[in-house]
Parts: sequence; structure tokens; C-alpha cells
Amino acid sequence: MGKISFNSEDVGFKMPQKSIYKAWIEAVAHSHGKKVGEISYIFCSDDYLLEMNKQYLQHDYYTDIITFDYTEGETISGDLFISVDRVNDNASELGVSAEIEMQRVVIHGVLHLCGFKDKDFEAEQTMRKMEENALQIFSKK
Repeated sequence: MGKISFNSEDVGFKMPQKSIYKAWIEAVAHSHGKKVGEISYIFCSDDYLLEMNKQYLQHDYYTDIITFDYTEGETISGDLFISVDRVNDNASELGVSAEIEMQRVVIHGVLHLCGFKDKDFEAEQTMRKMEENALQIFSKK
């Protein structure tokens, strides 16, 4: 079993049900033929992630997640920074609970580590389908 950690940077967010999330992340990775190495989730604010987006990606806009991919071969690893502010705002806009939106964003990063992209319309549609499939797996945990 890989090492999955949940940390906070400048927010008080604590990941609930860590063992369930870890098992789910492992199951999703395995469903795509991958093993989990080291994955670190870092929960932060909009402002913190905006600064990272500017510094590392030269993007001047808010985002819900930035994934730094350290995958080697079939073993996925990475640092995944998630804006709790953005997740909450997106949940309100989409009319879903913050918990469901957090699940989607958490697994979105894992899907990036598994090799899925979302830069064009077709790739984004595939990513959404993979997220939905993963959310179905979570609901059975």
C-alpha cells in the first residue's frame, strides 16, 4: 500500500474519513492499472493556490487543484494542492455538497497522476466520465 497523506497549509481543513479516502484512492489507481507510491494532499486557501499558480505555472487565475506529478512508470506519486475556498465555491455553484465536490477534486488529481488530461473539450469530457466512475466507487466504500 502506498503512502497517502493529508495536510493543511493556511486553512484549518481536516480530511474526514482518511482511511476510507486512502482505500478509495488506491482502488481508483488500481482500476487504471497503477500502483500508489507517495501522494501528498495539501489543503490551502484561494490566495495560497493563486500564488502557486502564478509562480510555478505562470497562470494568474484561481483554480481548485494544482497537481505536481512525480509518477514513475506504473507507480503514481505527486503533491496535490487543493483550494478549500474554491471547492466550497464550486460546490455552491454546482448545487452539490462541499463533501461531494471535495471528493471530485481529490480524485481529479489522482486521475491526472494516472495520465488523464483535461486541456481540450474531448479530454475534459473523458476526465468527467472518469470522475463519475470514481465517485461511484467511493459511494460503495
